[in-house]
Amino acid sequence: MKSRKGYKTYPLTVAQKFHFFYLDRCPNKAVVNVGTSLTIEYELDIDVLRQSIYKAYERCEGMRLRFAYDKKEKQWYQYVVEKEEREIEYVDFSGKTMEEAEAVMKAWTEVPFEREDSPMNRLVIIKTPDGNQGVYLLGDHLTLDAQSLICFMKDIIELYCSAMYEGVEYPKEMRSYIEQLEKDLAYEAGSKAQERDREYFHKLIAVSEPVYNGIDGPGALLEERKKNPKARAAQFISSNVESALDIFHLEEEPTASLMAFCEQQHISLQCLLIMGIRTYLQKMNGNDDVSINVAYARRATLSEKKSGGTRIHSFPFRTIISEDTTFLEGIHMIRDAQNETFRHTNFNPVEYFAYRAKLYPIEPGRSYEPMSLTYQPLTLKENGLSKLGDIKYKTKWYPNGATTQAMYLTVMHRPDDNGLDFNFEHQVEAVTKETLEYFYYYMCRIMFKGIENPYLKIGEIIKLV
Repeated sequence: MKSRKGYKTYPLTVAQKFHFFYLDRCPNKAVVNVGTSLTIEYELDIDVLRQSIYKAYERCEGMRLRFAYDKKEKQWYQYVVEKEEREIEYVDFSGKTMEEAEAVMKAWTEVPFEREDSPMNRLVIIKTPDGNQGVYLLGDHLTLDAQSLICFMKDIIELYCSAMYEGVEYPKEMRSYIEQLEKDLAYEAGSKAQERDREYFHKLIAVSEPVYNGIDGPGALLEERKKNPKARAAQFISSNVESALDIFHLEEEPTASLMAFCEQQHISLQCLLIMGIRTYLQKMNGNDDVSINVAYARRATLSEKKSGGTRIHSFPFRTIISEDTTFLEGIHMIRDAQNETFRHTNFNPVEYFAYRAKLYPIEPGRSYEPMSLTYQPLTLKENGLSKLGDIKYKTKWYPNGATTQAMYLTVMHRPDDNGLDFNFEHQVEAVTKETLEYFYYYMCRIMFKGIENPYLKIGEIIKLV
């Protein structure tokens, strides 16, 4: 397919194909929906806000994406339309409770998009029962991720502020989605960089077979070993994809302690989170060899940061850290391994898993990784809303009701106090809320004991918590 409706078409990227991979296998097609709302404690001019939204669409090619299916080739393609002219709705929730308003937006999030030649996002101007005003945005994960969503929201706010207030600078231009797409497709077409990344991951995989560590202990692996005494992978996911979202809030002060430690040790919070999670799994399973899936945003350059779209690649991250290692040594081992992995994350994750399955054949539905982690450092607090002074605002994420993973943890900063929210999306049949509470409690205990006593050995921390 060369063109569609007069627009040039492009193949899908690896990141988009990855979403299609599980979308095809999931009976609930809302599994790729991402829903969020942003409301401000302020009386907004609805007409100016609507014009700002249209202008933001005009500036962001990635938000004007469409998909088309070629029946002969049996392939999906993408193209960018020139304009978004559809109506921007206004919904006033005054007179309802907050719970009722949120239930409506959750219901919106559970409706799949029409896949072909159709807009892949929905934007609604809203007024919530607490008197706040703002927007609800629903997007398809094949066209946006958390970073591009925040970037788009930020652009709407800055456009609104520049239109309403004298002396507020007009926001700098976004970057071209198509130009970045062409770079990604060139990488995927057999570049030297791709070959280097393939070589790196193939060597890493060939070192040895990983081993499964269960969130609630070694039960699933022991069950597998009744059939195969040498089994190192286990089944954890449920055939029922129904999901729930449970959120745990870490207050501002303890969050600040974690951030201060990270700054002092020149590590990212993602490294500290990985340390907390893997040490918890080590404690629960009595095993030094731990693997979890880690998502990488791949937004290092200005073009990658501001071109929209979806760029997340997710890879297993394996650490073998003995209990005799100090907490600080373990953190530095994670940092060094993460830095090395970052350089190769343009590689195709599906190819990674296929190569690993070839080296270590396991039964379908089995895995070595019990969960996935995403840390989202980007917030609106320092990216746009500073233009509104000290006006308070709220953001909320809405679950789509389905997930193909047993457990997916997304850690984000709260807008009001910069504390951390731990968002656990999980299959209701695979993981209970009680298991999550236990997991969250001990993960935090491990992190805080470690930053207070970084020279303690991991084995000692496990005993102390």
